[in-house]
Amino acid sequence: MGDPRGPGSPVTPLLVACALGIEQVALRSGRGAPGPVRVLRTGMGPRAAEAAVARLLGGPGGLPDSAVIASGFCAGLAPGMHPGDLVVAEETRDADGTTPCMGTGVLVAALTRALPGRRVHTGPLTGSDHVVRGPERAALRAGGAIAVDMESAATLRTALCHGPRPVAAVRVVVDAPEHELVRIGTVRGGISAFRVLRTALPAFYEWHRSLLLPRR
Repeated sequence: MGDPRGPGSPVTPLLVACALGIEQVALRSGRGAPGPVRVLRTGMGPRAAEAAVARLLGGPGGLPDSAVIASGFCAGLAPGMHPGDLVVAEETRDADGTTPCMGTGVLVAALTRALPGRRVHTGPLTGSDHVVRGPERAALRAGGAIAVDMESAATLRTALCHGPRPVAAVRVVVDAPEHELVRIGTVRGGISAFRVLRTALPAFYEWHRSLLLPRR
């Protein structure tokens, strides 16, 4: 999709927030996006995500009007999910509320083009303050969520606390009900998720370009 502002128009940077070093490496080492993108490593857990995003977006010299994507790995909740599947959130949820996501259809289409053959799931992405395993997965699924992670809901909610902006969450399934793992970097599922994440950045930028953000 072309940039409707025309060639050479200024573009507000896109902020992609992730929690882990391995996620940051994947996002930075993959095929690059054709525009300004900043990858922020927040640290693990909702409180760390809140603090890091608030510090960047609310501080001097930050990115006060950037679009924000929360990304990285997640646990799939739906039967039939596999490591390497993608989750595009329609909304994020946690104990502090629900945040609607923008441009879900654009992200799904862009990811499908960037990663042909990979399944893309859409639905609510729920937040947790701990790693979710076993029966707790079924309880979250019964509430309608299709996946869970620890940072997306806090990231998007905090971003909106610092001004109106487009927000979205895209996660790669690293384990699922039939494919639980213990350590990300040493199992086939983790390696598959890493490879998918490092290919996703151009799709994030396509979403970003579609938003008609105001010029700086």
